[in-house]
Amino acid sequence: VQLEESGGGLVQAGDSLSLSCVISGPQAEGYTIGWFRQAPGKEREYVGFISWTGEITYYVDSVKGRFTLSRDRARKTVFLLMNNLKVEDTAAYFCAATTLMSRAYGGTSRDFDYWGQGTQVTVSS
Repeated sequence: VQLEESGGGLVQAGDSLSLSCVISGPQAEGYTIGWFRQAPGKEREYVGFISWTGEITYYVDSVKGRFTLSRDRARKTVFLLMNNLKVEDTAAYFCAATTLMSRAYGGTSRDFDYWGQGTQVTVSS
């Protein structure tokens, strides 16, 4: 399974940005997709996850109400819509996959098996 993020860029505080995570490979179905972010000099931070069906989503408090996860199963793509961006949202954003949704609640890197290379989001004041 391979994951590839896209959509990052430089925006101003208050703007919106949508990231994509494309899942590919011979068995690219059935995965719960999580998102993490990592700012320079900081530990990787969990953002949330979306289940394979898209019916269940979870967000950490710092992004709840501003970020929205969705997925297009036919296109094997997960979207992270980020509204009202803040300077502190600046980070490299990574999507990751796990076969067990229960693990996604753990919110740590070891709970996910496959990772993308990341896409940079920079929010200026």
